[in-house]
Amino acid sequence: MNGKDTSKETDTGNYLTDLGTEVHPAEFVPLGATDAVSASNMDLLLDIVLKVDVELGRSIMAVREILTLGPGSVVELDRMAGEPVDVSINGTLIARGEVVVVDEKFGVRVTEIVTPAKRLAVLT
Repeated sequence: MNGKDTSKETDTGNYLTDLGTEVHPAEFVPLGATDAVSASNMDLLLDIVLKVDVELGRSIMAVREILTLGPGSVVELDRMAGEPVDVSINGTLIARGEVVVVDEKFGVRVTEIVTPAKRLAVLT
């Protein structure tokens, strides 16, 4: 541009630019008016697939150690038996629980929902 401010303020507070367009303040819909719409929008989210991970523990191993693993090998984890497992959704810790067996399959009984404050504490 030429360095000059070509916009002019009118009496109503609107700004006219050199292109002839008017700029107005934003107008927002009151929050209470969208309650009926938000319930139907929630239905759209119910079919979204999320990745759920349950972490028993972690271990750091050298490639040499990994190559020696075979059937019957035991990998030592950083948690004690009976400690809660972490439940993450899309990589975000959301709960802790205990491992259970149901009809010969493993499951997790949620014992604690992680609060947003605790999630932030884990990140720092």
